[in-house]
Amino acid sequence: MMRRNFLWLVPIAAALLIALPIGAAAQPVTSPDAAASLTAQGAVFTMTNAPSGNAVLAYVVGPGGSLIPAGDFGTHGKGTGVSLADQGALALTDDHRWLLVVDAGSNAVSVFRVNPLASGGPILSWVDRVSSHGILPVSIAIHGSIVYVLNAGTSSVPGNIFGFVLTDHGVLLPLVGSSRALSTSASTGPAQIAFDPAGTVLVVTEKSTSVLDTYRVGPLGYASGPTVTPSNGSTPYGFAFGRGGTLVVSDAGPGALSSYAVARSGALTVESGSVTDGQTAACWVATVDGGHYAYTSNAHSDSISTYAVGPHGVLTLLVPVAATTGAADTDLAVGGPHDHYLFVYDAGAGEIETFEIGPGASLSLQYAVFALPPTVEGLAAF
Repeated sequence: MMRRNFLWLVPIAAALLIALPIGAAAQPVTSPDAAASLTAQGAVFTMTNAPSGNAVLAYVVGPGGSLIPAGDFGTHGKGTGVSLADQGALALTDDHRWLLVVDAGSNAVSVFRVNPLASGGPILSWVDRVSSHGILPVSIAIHGSIVYVLNAGTSSVPGNIFGFVLTDHGVLLPLVGSSRALSTSASTGPAQIAFDPAGTVLVVTEKSTSVLDTYRVGPLGYASGPTVTPSNGSTPYGFAFGRGGTLVVSDAGPGALSSYAVARSGALTVESGSVTDGQTAACWVATVDGGHYAYTSNAHSDSISTYAVGPHGVLTLLVPVAATTGAADTDLAVGGPHDHYLFVYDAGAGEIETFEIGPGASLSLQYAVFALPPTVEGLAAF
C-alpha cells in the first residue's frame, strides 16, 4: 500500500509521459533522440485505440528496466475508444523486425518496421495497412510469414479468422479463401488468437460461449476447422503456451488457469482444470523461463498470480499475489534482455509497470510510466 500511495503522489504533467524509477525522482524524457541515446535493452509497444486516429506508443527499455518514451506513430487507421476485451491486439514477429497492430475502428491491420534500437532514428516506420477481412479485429497471431487476424464481429455480423502472408518487405498479402468461421454465427465474444509453438494449430478463445476453437494449419498456411471444445472453466480469455507446448488458458469466471494438451489434429485434452488463485477476473496470461512458469493478471483484484507448469502441463499455484498493481491490470508482455522483465498495463491507473523477474518467477516492481491515454489497449515487447 505504501508503494501505491507513493506512486500517486508523483506530480503528473498531462502533456508528458513520465518514466519513474521506484525510489527515485521522476525523469521525463520526451525526445526520441534522447531515448535513442540511452543504452536500449529492448522495447515496449502499446496503442492508443483512439477513434479519432489510432497510434502506437513506443518505449525503449533502458537500464534497470526503465521505460523511456520513444515517440508515437500513427497507424493511418482508427480505434474504437473502448476496451476490445482481448489479448494480442499488437504482435511482434519472432525476429522483432515487424510489429502488427489492429485498427479495430476501421476493420484493418497496420504493419510497422521495427528499426534497430542503436540507429538513432525513429524506432518504428509505418509500412502497410490492409483490410482485416472481417468486422472488429481484436487479436493477431504470427508464425513465420503466416499471419491470422481474429475478427470479433457484431451482433449482426459473425466473427471470423482470416489469413495473410507477411512479405520480406512488410506487406500483408491476403490468403484468398482463408476466412474461417468461429464456433457459431451468433456473437461469441472472442478474446485471442495464437499459433501453437509448432505453427500447426491455431487457438481461439470465446468468452461468451465458453469454448475453445482450434484450427489445423496446413503447409501453405490455410486453416481447417474449427474443432470446438468446451472450456473447462467459464469465460476463457487470454492464453499462452507453457513447457512442452501446453496451452495455458485463463478462466475469468472462477478466477483460475486451466491447461490443455494440444494434439496435432487440434484436439484438446485437459491437463489441469481451473486451478483457482483466490483472486477475481483472471484474464491475461504470459509464460516465462521456457514455459516453466505462468502469470495471470487479475483485473478486478489489482494483482498478478504465479503458477508453475509441470512437465506434463500440470499447473500448481505458487503465489496467489506475486505482485500488486496500480489498478485493473490487464495486458501482460515479457521482454528486455533475456526476457528479464514483465511489463503490465494497468487500465484503471493509465500506467505501464516494469517488474523484474527473479528466481522462481518472483516479481519486483522497478519502474512505472504514467499518464497514458484512457483508451490505451494491448502490449507487445522484446
